[in-house]
Amino acid sequence: QVQLVESGGGLVQAGGSLRLSCAASGRTFSMYAMGWFRQAPGKERDLVATINWSGGSTYYADSVKGRFTISRDNAKNMVYLQMNSLKPEDTAVYYCASDRTRWCIGPGCTYDYWGQGTQVTVSS
Repeated sequence: QVQLVESGGGLVQAGGSLRLSCAASGRTFSMYAMGWFRQAPGKERDLVATINWSGGSTYYADSVKGRFTISRDNAKNMVYLQMNSLKPEDTAVYYCASDRTRWCIGPGCTYDYWGQGTQVTVSS
């Protein structure tokens, strides 16, 4: 049974930082690309960042480019999202997800497993 469990969310002031973590189990984690998504109240879920199986290729949405960094540690079955210079518009529930392939990054990938989400709230 595949499980993805996010942690690290919370309340932070604008300009602050948070580091989200996603712990994966039940799958050969290193074989799959991973992604972070977010969903704000009343809005659709948006792609934030993705990373291929090795960590050698990444993709970022324009809205977070230069502020967020996705990384992974395959030995620990973990994927991370370092979020710096946070803005109130970054407020959302953040989800990690596992892609069906090793290499797909960016929009259009197919994610078949999702975590339960962690809330990030950025105050102005």
